[in-house]
Amino acid sequence: MADCIGSLIPGNRGGKVLVVQNFRFHRHERRGEKIHWRCWRQNCRAKVYTNLLNEEDDDQGIRVIGFHEEDHTHPQDETMVSRAQFRQRVEVQVRQDPTVPVRRVYNAEFVRHRRTVQGGERLSFGWKMANVLLEFKASAGDSEPQNRPVLIVGQLANLQQLNWTQVKGKLQPVVTKEIWQAALSSLNPNPTDSCPLYLSHAAVAALPSRVSRHNSPSSAHFLTRLVRTCLPAGNNRCIVMVCERSEVFASACAISRAFPLFTRRSASSRRTEKKHVAVEFVSVGQDNGPLEVSTLECLANAADGVRLAARIVDTPCSEMNTDDFLEEIKAVGNGLGITPTIIRGEELKQKGFGGIYGVGKAAQHPPALAVLSHTPSGATQTIAWVGKGIVYDTGGLSIKGKTTMPGMKRDCGGAAAILGAFKATVKQGFKDNLHAVFCLAENSVGPTATRPDDIHTLYSGKTVEINNTDAEGRLVLSDGVVYASKDLSADIILDMATLTGAQGISTGKYHAAVMTNSEQWEAACVRAGRSSGDLAHPLVYCPELHFSEFTSAVADMKNSVADRENAQSSCAGLFIGSHLGFDWPGIWVHVDIASPVHAGERATGFGVAMLLSLFGQASEDPLLNSVSPLGAGTVKPASEDQMGRDCKRRRLI
Repeated sequence: MADCIGSLIPGNRGGKVLVVQNFRFHRHERRGEKIHWRCWRQNCRAKVYTNLLNEEDDDQGIRVIGFHEEDHTHPQDETMVSRAQFRQRVEVQVRQDPTVPVRRVYNAEFVRHRRTVQGGERLSFGWKMANVLLEFKASAGDSEPQNRPVLIVGQLANLQQLNWTQVKGKLQPVVTKEIWQAALSSLNPNPTDSCPLYLSHAAVAALPSRVSRHNSPSSAHFLTRLVRTCLPAGNNRCIVMVCERSEVFASACAISRAFPLFTRRSASSRRTEKKHVAVEFVSVGQDNGPLEVSTLECLANAADGVRLAARIVDTPCSEMNTDDFLEEIKAVGNGLGITPTIIRGEELKQKGFGGIYGVGKAAQHPPALAVLSHTPSGATQTIAWVGKGIVYDTGGLSIKGKTTMPGMKRDCGGAAAILGAFKATVKQGFKDNLHAVFCLAENSVGPTATRPDDIHTLYSGKTVEINNTDAEGRLVLSDGVVYASKDLSADIILDMATLTGAQGISTGKYHAAVMTNSEQWEAACVRAGRSSGDLAHPLVYCPELHFSEFTSAVADMKNSVADRENAQSSCAGLFIGSHLGFDWPGIWVHVDIASPVHAGERATGFGVAMLLSLFGQASEDPLLNSVSPLGAGTVKPASEDQMGRDCKRRRLI
């Protein structure tokens, strides 16, 4: 049994009530150190055993995260249980409904075991977080490689600057100074190289010695690969990252990508022990002192955001439908003290969100628009991040083929990245108003599905003739960006999406495609990509030549291009921008991450680091300030005649 999060609240009769997702369990009796809970749900019964160290532990800890859907009276005050002391297992004896919707407690993953017992089928739900705990430390301490396997990684020139005294405590006595120096001499990175130092317990790896202008100086992609392939096995491991201070942020995010959270392998469900990976940074160059506590905290929050985004993208739609995604949003909001605004189902139609509603209306789980808002006092501008959250994309009635549909669980990558980035950004302190807007839907097939030739009226008031139901992302995002402009009064709007397969052709598997109405922000996105490791490259922005691709005889526009060989990714972005208006005075940035959102069959958490860097100048954190491309000296002001119109655009910079 692994750690998970539930919560206790006072019951109507003075007892305690356990809340687990949408189940409520009444405290029945106490037997020694085990508490017996009885479920109030009609179609099942449940037993929850919590092992508490002592009686007083009942009054410590964490938030209430959900209530039973029936109309019960819920007291406002909360009684808590600490995370470390709350361990549980839920066994549900199903009587009527074998698909009891128990999915997740807060952000803990669950493992579902099914077995048949007399009188029905029993489902055992054991919650466990991913079994790798990643920690960033100023010093990981000394330990022999047999007790704690170690990987030392960095550019060869940086590794050669290391003093033996800086690493000997992690290598001796099995690795001597002579062996260390011989290993460094044998490294010949092309582009990378590695050398074992002692059996399978210690290794040293070299990153590329130089990179091109369109790559990150941190060699973030190569670093992730080296950690995955060269880090020795074990339950307690150490990574020593040797780099310049300017590369610490990108390196930490790259390392976090090597430790995905989501798994449903049966062996993982049986493994109860936690694996620990300690990451120690050794700075070289001019600023080579140890990392400050605030820097380590920032790295931990950034890594947590990257892994959160990757976990959501990796999770199949059977466990990450729109309802589940909303629970993820609520969980992040609870952790930050923010209550999300949620518009869903028929309410979307009533309020004019024709794009989101039209895409998701055929699915079992209704579409939704959710907003998390951070509004600090003293804010001087409003920023909105809008994420495409298509939890699964069948293509709709313009259905995808059997080879192109697998992997479409990743179509929520933009919304996942924005959720992870919002969580990390707000935790580190953000000086301006920041809204995260999530456009959630499942593009499904059913009797009520949108048909080609249907005409939808979007939140902008413009009408769209549907000529391809598989071009759905631009429809939901158009509603999202207009909501950000009209209802949230945003000065800067950035939308992020796995929008087009053509993005991988335009800018490749490693670089996101960026389109914006501001040349300054276009350059800033590229620099943010290099400083964060989430690489980006511009798309053509030329609405006067490309927007005619959407011409319709019966509506304001169609939703898909007439000529698929004419800058598809650019045209898709222009469709979104057209609903704001090409003369909109604020900043609009469109980021297409269709290919970088995954590497092989694993999600990368792409986009989190890029957003943290791009908007780092508005953060209260010194590290994010340092990696931001929007410092006062990095962007030149516009010409005199543009001063008035562009005043909002330059506030952040």
